[in-house]
Amino acid sequence: MRSLLKASGIVSALLLTGAVSAADISTETEKLYQDQCAACHQAERVGGIGPALLPQNLKRLRRPQAIDVITNGRAASQMEGFSDRLTEQQISDLTDYIYSKPKVMPTWQEQDIRASRIVNHTQGSLPDEMQFEADPMNLFIVVEIGDHHATLLNGDTFEPIHRFKTRFALHGGPKFTPDGRYVFFASRDGWVSKFDIYNLKVTAEIRVGLNTRNIAVSSDGRYVLAGNYLPHSLVLLDANDLSLIKRIDVADDSGKSSRISAVYNAPGRSSFVAALKDIPEIWELAYGDSKVTADTEQQAADLPVRRIVLDDYLDDFLFNQSYELVMGTTRPKQEGRKRSAEGQVVSLESGERQATLDLAGMPHLGSGITWDYNGRRVLATPNLSTSEVSVIDMESWETIKNIPTEGPGFFMRSHKNSPYAWVDVFFGKEKEAVHIIDKKSLEIVKTIRPAPGKVAAHVEFTKDGRYALLSIWDMDGALIVYDAKTLEEVKRLPMVKPSGKYNVWNKTRYEEGTSH
Repeated sequence: MRSLLKASGIVSALLLTGAVSAADISTETEKLYQDQCAACHQAERVGGIGPALLPQNLKRLRRPQAIDVITNGRAASQMEGFSDRLTEQQISDLTDYIYSKPKVMPTWQEQDIRASRIVNHTQGSLPDEMQFEADPMNLFIVVEIGDHHATLLNGDTFEPIHRFKTRFALHGGPKFTPDGRYVFFASRDGWVSKFDIYNLKVTAEIRVGLNTRNIAVSSDGRYVLAGNYLPHSLVLLDANDLSLIKRIDVADDSGKSSRISAVYNAPGRSSFVAALKDIPEIWELAYGDSKVTADTEQQAADLPVRRIVLDDYLDDFLFNQSYELVMGTTRPKQEGRKRSAEGQVVSLESGERQATLDLAGMPHLGSGITWDYNGRRVLATPNLSTSEVSVIDMESWETIKNIPTEGPGFFMRSHKNSPYAWVDVFFGKEKEAVHIIDKKSLEIVKTIRPAPGKVAAHVEFTKDGRYALLSIWDMDGALIVYDAKTLEEVKRLPMVKPSGKYNVWNKTRYEEGTSH
């Protein structure tokens, strides 16, 4: 197997950059795929029982891992191993094929979305009372990506209430209705699922695309908006039953289309804001004045798109607390464009740039947080490529301090009742480390290493900010509960690669220390 990997390394590199298409793959390999894989993944590789097998969907699955899955199967799934019926060369060829660009790029139109919808329980058919004892606002949803499950956790006792299977490769974080009863999930391969927390049941599902980035739920609980990488579209759903209201092709005036890099709810504006990856624009859909009607065409007309044209790309951002401003950056060089070492502050009212941010590397503003520092509001963001946390004054927009870390970080979290901000060291040799920063002194006061050799990441706080929950991203992983004041470990729960955990109160009240 090692010799095969070495021999095909050049081909694999070309495949991952899109330089090799399915037209360069042999007909024997294509037939092999149709014979062995199409029953679960569909002939066009768009996914069915199994996930979509397209380059855009496989970016997080490295080629050696894909070979291992085809060879040995995937635990806790219907994916069986093929080592007993395929040769090593055939498995290598199949892997090349699924990472190649299709001859004809598949589409996912309105009729496909509507036909995919599954309704298990209609609105009002399940009891309105919780079927267990707990504070509904201090519950957590813990996403366990290792075996594609989620755990509902009691945030007072830290005891699991219910563990259930999810769609493959959830992404973007679950989103709750304002009352906390329902939670929505989005998967990489386009499925949006609605789960009734009170009754512990999946009520409806619908496939909105082939490669989905994330979803947002409106502040009034009426709408769900999904943003897609493939096809380039936004999809608006009725939150009651996940029926399709509107599908929007994403393109500029010239017809150039764009992937959606993120969609967020802006509660202070009663609108959705979408970040575009390939066009220097952000889009806003206002739902505050929309009418409640059974006519989906009328509802769609009531949510027009407002396009804000920018002077630079903005595909990673967060809001200020009043939701009047967007602070964002673009990713590094892609598709011929370069990112300067700066971010931008854009007014959602005027659509104009208000300030420029001095941010080098690859700041992860989507995980940025804000707090009060010496009587002024500051923004803090981790960085995906440099070993620092940047702290920026939100009045002057000048950098107050770059806090050195032991490596690039992914997630940063705090709580209004906590004196500390937590940031992981997700990438590199020190991936086991988590820094705890004093929000008054802007100094790292403690670095913890709760699981040597394993990634420690993604903190979320309880409703009152008394406890902080941290994930160990490993198949033999854990959820660790810390006293947020003493910074001492309180409890450790074994879990299967828990990627993130989401508190109902913090997410529905948009607490300043958590993300959207």
